[in-house]
Amino acid sequence: MAQRNGAQRGAVKVDRPFSSSALRPSSSFKSRQPPPPSNVRRSCPSSLGAPDAYVSGRVRVAVRLRPRNTEELAADADFADCVELQPELKRLKLRKNNWDSDTYEFDEVLTEFASQKRVYEVVAKPVVESVLNGYNGTVMAYGQTGTGKTFTLGRLGDEDTSARGIMVRAMEDILANISPQTDSILVSYLQLYMEAIQDLLNPANDNISIVEDPKTGDVSLPGATVVEIHEHHSFMELLRLGEAHRVAANTNLNTESSRSHAILMVHIKRSISGRESDFSSENDTPHLSSTFNPPILRKGKLVIVDLAGSERIHKSGSEGHMLEEAKSINLSLSALGKCINALAENSAHVPVRDSKLTRLLRDSFGGTARTSLIVTIGPSPRHRAETASTILFGQRAMKVENMLKIKEEFDYKSLSRSLEIQVDKLIADNERRQKAFEDEVERITLQAQKRISEADRNYTEALERERMKCQMDYMESIKMLEEKWVTKQQKQGSNGFINGSHSGEGHVGYSSEEVLKLKDLLQNETRLRMAAEEEIANFNTRQQFSKSEAGGNADVFKLYKMLEDETHEKKKLEEEVVFLRSQLSQLTFEGGQARSCLDREGTRSVLTGTDSRLKDGGNEERASIANLHEQVGLHKILSLLESEDANVRMHAVKVVANLAAEEANQERIVEAGGLSSLLMLLRSFDDETICRVAAGAIANLAMNEANQELIMVQGGISLLAVTASDAEDPQTLRMIAGAIANLCGNDKLQMRLRSEGGIRALLGMVRCRHPDVLCQVARGIANFAKCESRASTQGTKTGRSLLIEDGALPWIVQNANNEASIIRRHIELALCHMAQHEVNAKDMISGGALWELVRISRDCSRDDIRALARRTLTLSPTFQAEMRRLRIEV
Repeated sequence: MAQRNGAQRGAVKVDRPFSSSALRPSSSFKSRQPPPPSNVRRSCPSSLGAPDAYVSGRVRVAVRLRPRNTEELAADADFADCVELQPELKRLKLRKNNWDSDTYEFDEVLTEFASQKRVYEVVAKPVVESVLNGYNGTVMAYGQTGTGKTFTLGRLGDEDTSARGIMVRAMEDILANISPQTDSILVSYLQLYMEAIQDLLNPANDNISIVEDPKTGDVSLPGATVVEIHEHHSFMELLRLGEAHRVAANTNLNTESSRSHAILMVHIKRSISGRESDFSSENDTPHLSSTFNPPILRKGKLVIVDLAGSERIHKSGSEGHMLEEAKSINLSLSALGKCINALAENSAHVPVRDSKLTRLLRDSFGGTARTSLIVTIGPSPRHRAETASTILFGQRAMKVENMLKIKEEFDYKSLSRSLEIQVDKLIADNERRQKAFEDEVERITLQAQKRISEADRNYTEALERERMKCQMDYMESIKMLEEKWVTKQQKQGSNGFINGSHSGEGHVGYSSEEVLKLKDLLQNETRLRMAAEEEIANFNTRQQFSKSEAGGNADVFKLYKMLEDETHEKKKLEEEVVFLRSQLSQLTFEGGQARSCLDREGTRSVLTGTDSRLKDGGNEERASIANLHEQVGLHKILSLLESEDANVRMHAVKVVANLAAEEANQERIVEAGGLSSLLMLLRSFDDETICRVAAGAIANLAMNEANQELIMVQGGISLLAVTASDAEDPQTLRMIAGAIANLCGNDKLQMRLRSEGGIRALLGMVRCRHPDVLCQVARGIANFAKCESRASTQGTKTGRSLLIEDGALPWIVQNANNEASIIRRHIELALCHMAQHEVNAKDMISGGALWELVRISRDCSRDDIRALARRTLTLSPTFQAEMRRLRIEV
């Protein structure tokens, strides 16, 4: 009936008789007190502050009858079975002779037709459920050799799934009721052979010692191989490996008789969130239990024991080494029977140390485990004595009373680890927010100081203009007074000459009046001047006072800044509306004006045919532009880029940009000097539209590696950087960012890009905040980081990343989780490439990039980027040390 191929060894059966007299209630190994009532509640762990409590649980025994085999059908054809089963009454009758029989009652009586599923459900499933709830449990098979113990427990069911044994079905139930994220299953598979505990998963480990806890009395095997199980397939492979190493032999009673006791140990840890309702109701501080709710860890152990069968020497025919094996088997079974007999009779001494088998099963009989025993018997009357001994063994086992105890405790380690990760993340986030707040305060302060200084300068200039105006008015008034005085002097002189002395007296008096008036005017002008100087002094005092209060009135400046931002945004939107309207009118007017503009010069007639072709839509327009240089000549088109007429120049640069979009035309454009002409346009003209189209054409040409070096030689990098700093139109910035992003993909241009301001220009364009511009900036950063990573791997570059030195890391971290998927993909790729170089690790950790790398390794939608992030975090010692400190697992 066994399903293994082992070494050919022998065994001897030395059955000891069991007495049926005076069976008394049993006790545990430790305590001799009467068992507590059955309604005792299960215990909470001592760590929860509640006293230990136990639940009474008798050993449940089921009997299973094996059907007759081929040999018994032939030899016992004329004889009736020695047993008669009454499953509906849970009774078994053992015939003494044809007219007399003994009747026995069991917890379950399973006939020869009982399925493996029914056997599992009535014998083992209650034990498995108890183990999942935190109790220890044991399922054991006992019986004569060849009666189906291994078939009942260890059948794998490879050919017929309905024949799966208790081991396989128990693991299926366990895996179906645990969470792989929070729970764990550890399995050991052993055999007790010749009083030596051997590891079936590691045959070299053939003498494992038993360790007992002096405080609790728990038995453990620290030297045994322990395997963590995640799926059912791996458990089946483990069982096959163990069965292949288990010792078996051919005897007269069984062709594959087990020569050792097989023991499968399954340790289960389950995490349960929160306390249970019965415990929280007893707590005197309900507020504490509702606010602090750590997870509970329940630990259960399932032991499945396939005992070797008892046998008699004259029936099994064991000789030599097989005889020694049989002696060892029967001695261990005899020791087990003595212990159960002592427990059933409530003896003062239980001989658990007579055998290693009884030491291993110390918790199963009289201990704290829920135990189910299945005794297997055969129907043959020739083996009536062995059947009677097996039945009496089961009857004694039913008298044994175990005291079940749940094992659970608070999972403070898991709670602490989770809280530490959250605290570290909050600290890092708080540092980033604090830095951003300080930068914002500094920016607002600088802006306020700039505005104050500008207002001071404007006010000073206004006062200076007013002072100059006052001085000019003063000079004018003085001049007018002098002229009046001279005129009156002349009149007085003439009057005196005619009227004599009388008129002379009048002249003297009149001159005195004029002098007095002049003095009054001078005094008034002096007072006005002094008043102006006092106003200037007062203004300077107010300015100094306002500067001293600038730091204390941060809220006022912040509100003022918000108001100005709103005004600026409104103005910007109005400008965009005006710009869009102008573009619409330009596009409407462009078709009608193109021909008349081109007819002004004889050389401009080249574009007449081109203009008519550009009016066609769809694919005809693209084909016409692509073949334009073949019809009218590329050199003539390029010559029009230098035309003085703005419209002609505009149409010419659009044609060149469309031609540059085709890879086949790029080489001809460069050979004809088109690249130099486009760079000249960027350098010479301030027209936003021409710069945008020219930058787009340069971006198309920059897709070719040979053209990239020509752009660098002709100063294109610095020219693009200057244009980017002056441009405000998002489409222009997008074209320039695309050109620089293409240049960033060239390994040879890395240092030139930085020295000529290409990288800073690329980072400066994020001020636009337009998604298309940000996409090109992110692509350029990803290309640059990829080239740096490749150079570092080849050993041609050392030191920190140039991106980090230019201050790109904060923007990269900030946009690593951008809502736009294309921007997020480029940024994630750039972070992974930067992290591959170990010298960048510390800067990335301090900049908050480690959390983004961990997120990418877990949540990135692209498998290649997620795998690259995971590999980078795994291979970097610096990242590994930081993750160990933060207790982060990838």
